[in-house]
Amino acid sequence: MTDGSASGGDATEALRVLVVDDDFMVAKVHGGFVARTPGFSPVGVAHNGAEALARAVELRPDLVLLDLYLPDRSGLDVLADLRTAVPDVDVLMVTAARDAETVRAAVRGGVVHYLIKPFGFEDLRDRLLRYAAGRRALPAEQDADQSAVDQLFGGGRPAPAPSGPGTRTGPRASLPKGLSAETADLVAAALRAAEGDLSAAETAERVGISRVSARRYLEFFTDGGRAEVRLRYGTAGRPERRYRAL
Repeated sequence: MTDGSASGGDATEALRVLVVDDDFMVAKVHGGFVARTPGFSPVGVAHNGAEALARAVELRPDLVLLDLYLPDRSGLDVLADLRTAVPDVDVLMVTAARDAETVRAAVRGGVVHYLIKPFGFEDLRDRLLRYAAGRRALPAEQDADQSAVDQLFGGGRPAPAPSGPGTRTGPRASLPKGLSAETADLVAAALRAAEGDLSAAETAERVGISRVSARRYLEFFTDGGRAEVRLRYGTAGRPERRYRAL
């Protein structure tokens, strides 16, 4: 894990992530998860609270993956100090702590998400893509409308009203056989994060699934009113189907 490394996109555009965990192997695994997520770049690691603060000040990451149980101090204390030392940094808490008071304290401290260990790559990738979608929904140079604010806070456009008996819409609603709710969320997040429209191949690359699978999810969203499709005609062959979130 080296400073300035990138994965899944241009290094100038990748969101820079500092991984903080007292377990060296866990930190390495989480850094690998970050590197595999399109649009994110792991730029450093820290294994205790003091090192986390020093590295955050030095590297100025966009996001810190912060463990709660550190050898010298609580991650909640580190979170409070980060707010003073590096006020622009965002924090995603990754911890085995499940008690409600700890979760509430993390939320009050301003974390963008709280992910309970142990978790797999898809769990972290989902949260990272949602975080990226929220950032892109509200660039610093533009005024906010309600849809952008909802996106930033993890909400989004409500599902359209049902169109018939037993009909449901939304990323997870009435999924056809062979489609998973978790992957549907990831495809939806990729669509929302895109600047413009995406093809099935582009969606597949961003999410880490096959083009055929991506096409199935995109068509499902289109049928349910969550996305629209248009045809792009080239010089030869069939027109390309391009999808945009609604």
